[in-house]
Amino acid sequence: MEEDQTIAVVDKSYKRAIELAKARVREQRPNVPGKSTPGIRSMPQLNGGAHLTGLPSIHGMREWLGELGHSAEDINRLNVIHVAGTKGKGSTCAFIESFLRTHGKRTGFPSKTGLYTSPHLIYPEERIRINFQPLSRDLFAKYFFEVDDVLSKGEGRRPRYLQLYFIFALHAFIREGVDAAIIETHHGGEYDSTNIVQKPIVTCVTTLGLDHVEQLGSSLESIAWHKAGIFKPGARAVAAPAVSEATSMLQNRAVEKAVALEFAERDLALPEGAIQIKPDVLRTNCSVAISAARAFLEETTGEKPSPLSDTDIVESIRQWSWPGRFQIEVEGQNIWYLDGAHNDIALTAAAGWFLSHAQSSASPKILIFAQISHVRKGDSVVECLARALQGKVDHVIFTTYRRNEDSPEGTSEKEFNIDELQKVYVETWKQIHPATEILVQRTIESALDAARRIGESGDGGMQTLITGSQHLVGPALALIRPPPAEEVV
Repeated sequence: MEEDQTIAVVDKSYKRAIELAKARVREQRPNVPGKSTPGIRSMPQLNGGAHLTGLPSIHGMREWLGELGHSAEDINRLNVIHVAGTKGKGSTCAFIESFLRTHGKRTGFPSKTGLYTSPHLIYPEERIRINFQPLSRDLFAKYFFEVDDVLSKGEGRRPRYLQLYFIFALHAFIREGVDAAIIETHHGGEYDSTNIVQKPIVTCVTTLGLDHVEQLGSSLESIAWHKAGIFKPGARAVAAPAVSEATSMLQNRAVEKAVALEFAERDLALPEGAIQIKPDVLRTNCSVAISAARAFLEETTGEKPSPLSDTDIVESIRQWSWPGRFQIEVEGQNIWYLDGAHNDIALTAAAGWFLSHAQSSASPKILIFAQISHVRKGDSVVECLARALQGKVDHVIFTTYRRNEDSPEGTSEKEFNIDELQKVYVETWKQIHPATEILVQRTIESALDAARRIGESGDGGMQTLITGSQHLVGPALALIRPPPAEEVV
């Protein structure tokens, strides 16, 4: 009698793919000064320049893509628009995608768009979109394991979380036959893992400000140097208007790389009154996107130019959406205002947007805030937001990134003493607005419930701004507007 043979069943499910990707997150950023890396340019001495640590994120990308059989030319054939910046990268990418998709419906080109952004708001597949639709979970698992099965068997250093996701995105775009790929940098540009793209069609720099200063420097000159690192010879370059310090550096880097740089002014084709481009910062992002889309079409449509029409622009703006950015959700008498702003420049814009809508209402004004990060000093961020809200918020609720009591602590929360961090936030706010009523909640769900109770105590509900991080806004949105049961991981 033959012995029973047990065949091992390999789990290649969507859920397992997410688990394996999360396992690539490093526990903390290295603090050892970075060494000169062959083939990667050293950063010049700049005013307020950064002190780089560890290996640049771009290191290893070419080799890992090679293990998968993807050449530089395979990536170039995707027709890439590469987008860097401090503020508005995601919404600008989404605008560009919408313009090109609308143009493609009318003319046949592009026939299929790819969009890569990070972080995701609620579900990981949001990072990789085809014709703006997130990858289906079946395709997500299929393409992830095509990548992981190869890279997990390799020798030496293996890609970390964001490096793996970008390799995964490029692999999906190549397999799907994308003919226009809009790619958002993770942060920075020169040393970013997305900067492996050698011949983009267009490069784009959105609004600049001070953020990620430990990695990118404490001056706009240094920030601009890093962001303009995506400029490539032969590619068109578009940038949002900037202050003189940043403008000079962007221009210098354009000359260095023999690139024609265009600063995008407010586009006259923007429809008046369109709610999709309110507040004003979205009009800026949309104008940058129009310039980038026009440059792309001029470079790719060859002898039969097919420009972006005014009708394309109107239709693209009408269909555009970017969840988690200036988003309003109505729940009975309660109105939630959600924005994933996380740095001074974005939080100031989010505060102004909130006040423009909620200030005239007699119902209580509430802020729900969380930011748990080594990247920026939380007390200065809270101070900025407190001043931007001008004392017109009645209640502040500080919380964490935990969705509910059943959710595990995330990597960020494990690295911090949350009680001490929130104590600093409370003290910072009280120094500016001592009369504000402040609550501290351990989960997002309990913070939302606390806001609802405040609304119930009056006659007309409440108006609540939720901001500070995508890691707060995403779970909050999923709790306010629960997704269908089949979408829950």
